[in-house]
Amino acid sequence: MSAGLGRFLIRRFVTAGIFVLVVSSSALVLARLAPGDAATDLLLSRANATTIAQTRARLQLDRPIVWQLGAWLNGLAHLDLGRSSLFDRPVADLLRERAARTATLAFAALAIATGLALPVGVLTGSRPRGAFARIVTPVSLALVACPPLLGALGLLWLALATRWLPAGPGSLAVPVLALALPIAAAIERLQSQATAEALAAPDLTAAAARGVPAARVLWIHAARQSLRPVLGIFGIVIGSLFSGSLAVEFVTSWPGLGRLTYEAIVGRDVFLVAGCALAGGVLIAFGNIVADVVRAIADPRVAETW
Repeated sequence: MSAGLGRFLIRRFVTAGIFVLVVSSSALVLARLAPGDAATDLLLSRANATTIAQTRARLQLDRPIVWQLGAWLNGLAHLDLGRSSLFDRPVADLLRERAARTATLAFAALAIATGLALPVGVLTGSRPRGAFARIVTPVSLALVACPPLLGALGLLWLALATRWLPAGPGSLAVPVLALALPIAAAIERLQSQATAEALAAPDLTAAAARGVPAARVLWIHAARQSLRPVLGIFGIVIGSLFSGSLAVEFVTSWPGLGRLTYEAIVGRDVFLVAGCALAGGVLIAFGNIVADVVRAIADPRVAETW
């Protein structure tokens, strides 16, 4: 590992740590400030005041927000994220189960989107007025404009109507495609533009004039040069994966982090809300770091900025 890469990784991990800490702490404070708490259902069921007071004391809801935040940060330093009032289980155990499922969903969606979008983007960028580009471009624009929730509902209807896709609880096909297709369309549009710009660059024009085969110019030189702007947005792509997964997991009954976040918010589970925000922040920060390292490998000029 070079000294520049080492310094870069240290800076990114420190920044990621601050980002995760701010996101999770803010989630806890906002969940605590929201109307109602985990004892509200007892009040609605007309439980006696003593039972409600005991429940709020057990869940530390009778403490000031500042005290609760300090206690949670102290527990975080010892890898103790508290106990879920909704599931009556340690938050850390719930997060390990659900975050692994969301990571599986996100990785599969990202792999499909990248594997599909990059070669298609190279083809449409090399011949923007060709028949293939005329078909792909409107489809990509429609998918980019399609919200993940609407895409998930459409794919779910298609799966149930045609039986082309498995749609049972726990099936991966529908949620993966609902997340992957809009991301693939966005990457394809960016890759197409970047490829067209790379092919118009003086060095590739000179390479073509020297007799370098057109396929090599396109798939080796132009494809590599065009990867830099595409990989630069992968941090945003990873963020959109986890934000879009909430709606997709809820609609498709995928038991991941997005669905757990929804259940925690509805159940007014303060510690679980903070834990979900923590897990989501960690996954997003890690994805951003990996995207930066891959971008530097694809384009050595990026490493000079480290």
